[in-house]
Amino acid sequence: MGRNTRKRRTPLATKAIAASAALALGGGGLIWANFYASAHESNHQTWGGNQTKAAQAQVATISCPDVGQKLTNVPDRARTDVAGELANLDRQITDAYQRLATTRDAQARDASFVQNSILQPLKDRRQAILDRIKLEITRVGGTAPGDLNSLAACTAQSANQTTAGGQQQNGGQQQNGGQQQGGQQQGGQQQGGQQQNGGQQQGGQQQGGQQQNIGGQAGNGPVAADFVDITKVQPNVQGKPRQQRGGSTGTFTTRCGVNANKNHNTDNVIVAPGVANGAHHLHDYTGNQKVNAFSSNQTFLQGGTSCQNRSDLSSYYWPVVRIQDGSQDFDQNRDGGGKEGNVGKILTPVQAQIKYVGSPTSKVVAMPQFLRIITGDAKTTTNGLANANAHWSCTGFENKVQLTTQYPICPQGSKVVRTFAFQSCWDGQNIDSANHRTHVAFADAGGNCQNGFKAIPQLTMRLVYNINPPTVQNGQVKNAYAVDGFPEQLHKAATDHDDFISVTKNGLANKIANCVNSGQNCT
Repeated sequence: MGRNTRKRRTPLATKAIAASAALALGGGGLIWANFYASAHESNHQTWGGNQTKAAQAQVATISCPDVGQKLTNVPDRARTDVAGELANLDRQITDAYQRLATTRDAQARDASFVQNSILQPLKDRRQAILDRIKLEITRVGGTAPGDLNSLAACTAQSANQTTAGGQQQNGGQQQNGGQQQGGQQQGGQQQGGQQQNGGQQQGGQQQGGQQQNIGGQAGNGPVAADFVDITKVQPNVQGKPRQQRGGSTGTFTTRCGVNANKNHNTDNVIVAPGVANGAHHLHDYTGNQKVNAFSSNQTFLQGGTSCQNRSDLSSYYWPVVRIQDGSQDFDQNRDGGGKEGNVGKILTPVQAQIKYVGSPTSKVVAMPQFLRIITGDAKTTTNGLANANAHWSCTGFENKVQLTTQYPICPQGSKVVRTFAFQSCWDGQNIDSANHRTHVAFADAGGNCQNGFKAIPQLTMRLVYNINPPTVQNGQVKNAYAVDGFPEQLHKAATDHDDFISVTKNGLANKIANCVNSGQNCT
């Protein structure tokens, strides 16, 4: 998989078997109640290809505790090294998932294979990294969490266990025209009557009367149950909090393009600085044009911008969307791309609206230089939905329906829309935090910041795509689309997320705040 180019004191995680073609693995849908996967093993032990052997298997993916989210108090001097070790944990999961995906025959023959040959070795390798994380924290005078060792063990998940029990919830708590306050999700039932039993996905085969697994073009999703006809979903968007006297009603729109110049990489400088392919999936970048794993604050200031306002050097980046129609793209044989199950034609948005809005209850303060914010969770398939903030809809339906755990099938003439509303409360001190979450927060249901946090201009993004509607029939989906993600996350809709680094010059941060506070609509 990806290579950590930082000089480390210890060996990196074992490299995975190279994979480049579509193995139909068990990529279960979020709402499947009784799915018994009919998985496959490629003759060449790689992702892909058409020659497969059917093998019964219930394991869809591997679920590991998200160590990074538990590390809320890492000393500044240890954060870079700890981030590198966390990236190694991600690499280990990717490697273990590939082993899961390429050993289906062995799993069918030996009920203990997954535990003995995949999960136990993974636990041992994770324990070694957890020990190094503890050392990195304590050597600079910090205190590591006492329960860190309990995070070493991973579990196997069947299709109906993914995303907190496999319950479908359409939209979650929709606030402020589609924002999910606090990222909370409550279990609900699927709207629209989508197919809930196994079938083949595009290009799949039938052998011996068995249905092949419908694990998507690369064997790791999406599946039929990940899609819903939006015209059959009940409206679920709640009203906005009431605007109060003293609120900030203005907006500031920055025009930064749609990444038509195809500025892509599979790094994530926020979560995995100094680690090549730290995201294990491909990002679109708009705004700052010099962002990769090795960028620094000084680099950002020299990076140039795709924004019309040349004072906006901020970085706006998100995972790409691909069409799984059997086609491939430039990265089909690369880390983060086809080697890690991210396949299909990369779609460029036809619109990308980036707008800062105010608080309904107070004035806002300017964003600090180099503030980092991540909204959503790339690992909801195994983490659950506590930090999910994905919102999928269609043009003509955005004020009625927002989906979090399914992709919409839009009617003819309607476009797919991804919407993000970032955390709008800041602790007033830190531009980042150890787990990249605790320095910012969502406003409460009334629009108020809590715990002494200050309101900042809320970044909102709206990405629009031309996508021919997928078709679902008898448990099969054709021409599926999906957001890029970590391979073990099965390309679920809920894993959608967005990243932002605030970089401005010539007083732009204050101009944005003043515009929002004065009730103007500025560009």
